[in-house]
Amino acid sequence: MISRRKLLKRLGTLPLAGGVLGAGVPLSVVKGETIEEAPKRNVIEELGLRSFINAAGTYTAMTASLMPDEVMQTINFSSDHYIMLDEVQDKVGEKIAALCHAEYATVTAGCWSAMVLGTAGVLTGKDKKKISQLPDLTGMKSQVIVQKSHNTGYVHALTNTGVEIVEVETAADVDRAVNDKTAMMWFLNYQGPSGKIKHEEWVALAKKHGLPTMIDMAADVPPVENLWKYNDLGFDLVCVSGGKAIRGPQSAGILMGRRDLVEAARLSAPPRGGTIGRGMKVNKEEILGMYVALDTYIKKDHDKEWKEWEDKIALISDAVSEIESVSTDVSVPPVANHTPYLEIGWDPAKIKLTQAELREKLRDGSPSIEVIGGGEHAVKLTVFMLRPKEEKIVAKRIAEELIKAKA
Repeated sequence: MISRRKLLKRLGTLPLAGGVLGAGVPLSVVKGETIEEAPKRNVIEELGLRSFINAAGTYTAMTASLMPDEVMQTINFSSDHYIMLDEVQDKVGEKIAALCHAEYATVTAGCWSAMVLGTAGVLTGKDKKKISQLPDLTGMKSQVIVQKSHNTGYVHALTNTGVEIVEVETAADVDRAVNDKTAMMWFLNYQGPSGKIKHEEWVALAKKHGLPTMIDMAADVPPVENLWKYNDLGFDLVCVSGGKAIRGPQSAGILMGRRDLVEAARLSAPPRGGTIGRGMKVNKEEILGMYVALDTYIKKDHDKEWKEWEDKIALISDAVSEIESVSTDVSVPPVANHTPYLEIGWDPAKIKLTQAELREKLRDGSPSIEVIGGGEHAVKLTVFMLRPKEEKIVAKRIAEELIKAKA
């Protein structure tokens, strides 16, 4: 086992990047291989906000992901032009559909909005009276079939339209549940492994009963192929978050699938008023930014990116593994946030630190770092939201705090 003195010396070869200010706000930002100076008016500093290194993931509360230069250039350029909103959606919808093997698509105010609007489209079609009536379902179908294990808080996106959720577990349950009130069958992708009915059978059952299907795959890229996999499998509507691994605007999402249903969904969305989706406004900058983010993401070298993630995980793991009693384990979630995760654990008899205490020390340090909880004496982290060289900062800070807490 390497000595504490030698390990501290080795950690010194992992310098922090740039200066830091207060609770972790960078004076300069590492971008690629260059250093970008903060703007003349630094509102992060002005408002006393804490910025941090994101080794936790694309959580909404942590503002998801950072948009690449191509997306920001698109947003800034389009902000200086007036364009009719429906025309932007028309053109972008066709482009996204072509990229993702769908008949049509529209940019929504996040994945939740995609589900609300998609359900509305199924319920109302293009009937203006029904569109203005939601969530009053008088005279409309009113039930959505969902597997028991899929019946989580996300179904509230569907019930916003007024529908009732009907739980099933088996194919026979589906056959019994379908009636003249059944509007749709909904599938929560990250719960796919836990449900008794898998994707292909779910679609086949829906087709047997003449019902449309919707799948929520909010955070389920990578792999990139998932962006067209579920369209190819025959789901009628596919809902995706825009601001996670795709790195589009956090408040944007995508609804894609059958043209008639997506077109009907758009009738409940802005710029139209008097609809259930009026508050789900997406501006032209977000729509165009979402398209460029998607196009850029699909064209990326995903094998190269995965190797870079593995290298960053290995660097952090190597930096902490030489500390006595520290162990590491690498895993990949099967569906959502399908990227390498590193769990770092330690023996509390030798390192007097709890998981919560380590997270607090990393959060309150300079620069501030966010990781997620493991067990009582373990933390987990992922690297796919890190900017260049930030893995070295994360490695150094975690190792420093573990060494300081040695008994």
